[in-house]
Amino acid sequence: MAGKSILLVADPYLRVPPPTYGGVERIVDILAEGLAKRGWDVTLACHPESTCRVKILPLPSLELTSKGRSVNAVKLLVHSIRHRYDIVHTSAHFDLTALMWPLSQKIIQTFHALPDREPFAKRLRFIPRRNLWFTTVGKHMVPALEHIAPTTAIHNAIKVTEFTFQGGVKPDAPLVFLGRIEEIKGTHTAIRIAKECGRKLVIAGNRSTNPDIDRFFMEKVEPHLSEQITYIGPVGAAEKNKLLGEAAAFLMPIEWDEPFGLVMVEALACGTPVIAIARGAVPEIVEDGVTGVCCNSTEEMIQAVKSIGILSRQACRKTAENLFSPETMVDNYEKFYDKVLS
Repeated sequence: MAGKSILLVADPYLRVPPPTYGGVERIVDILAEGLAKRGWDVTLACHPESTCRVKILPLPSLELTSKGRSVNAVKLLVHSIRHRYDIVHTSAHFDLTALMWPLSQKIIQTFHALPDREPFAKRLRFIPRRNLWFTTVGKHMVPALEHIAPTTAIHNAIKVTEFTFQGGVKPDAPLVFLGRIEEIKGTHTAIRIAKECGRKLVIAGNRSTNPDIDRFFMEKVEPHLSEQITYIGPVGAAEKNKLLGEAAAFLMPIEWDEPFGLVMVEALACGTPVIAIARGAVPEIVEDGVTGVCCNSTEEMIQAVKSIGILSRQACRKTAENLFSPETMVDNYEKFYDKVLS
């Protein structure tokens, strides 16, 4: 595929790669640099201060208003892509990119989460009969989209070498919860599991700036904080590496269909097994009984934590290396691009 040109599009809210938070932007960075190393002519439309090592097409800063997203960004994209690239692949929100769908370019729209039905339905009028393909980050998302356009699941990746493998942990190693602190992520359930199992729990992640959502933290998390249950706030790359690596298990007691869940792969890269509710992409990432346990209830998670000693930390690392490496993800996208181009 060397010599082919591609325009990658990211939402211009965050830099690519992001300095801290920004899972989608991290994936776009891995893909852009991976394709460039393989000889692709890569242009990335994104936040103007991005440092990804490819050609940057700076998009104007976007602000959400009652009228939607910036018209200027859409105009710039439409003008830029007309007849200039072999493929346009966007990971940006469909509100920004749907106006490009009817163009003659071959366009791929990646969904990192399933779209809200009502706003998405309004954009379907832009979908042509040709030249549009969808990808999703989880196989579980495909049925919701494949009747609209040809849809393929391609898993995300992490830079596995940036995570330190820990072959063993202390007998009193804590459990870890890392994610947004809100009810659908199940922080309160992680607390219950730790208490039932008599284990320490370290909670890390962002609290919401929305007072209605943050009420969950104040009512269902904060009252339980103690020497056993601690909250350390958001963590950077080095802190996350240490936190996950020194954990007995990573807890994922979700109450929604997780689109992918990069943090599960990050835990596996550190050698840490994942104990999770089997919703969304969880069964696609966690090999039940090998790299973690896919559970159907809180009670099952409690029992799984009590028997984590039977899980192999080496198997966790191998899974991250073999299935979720940058090379694997770029391979899968290249095969998909070949299918689109042919």
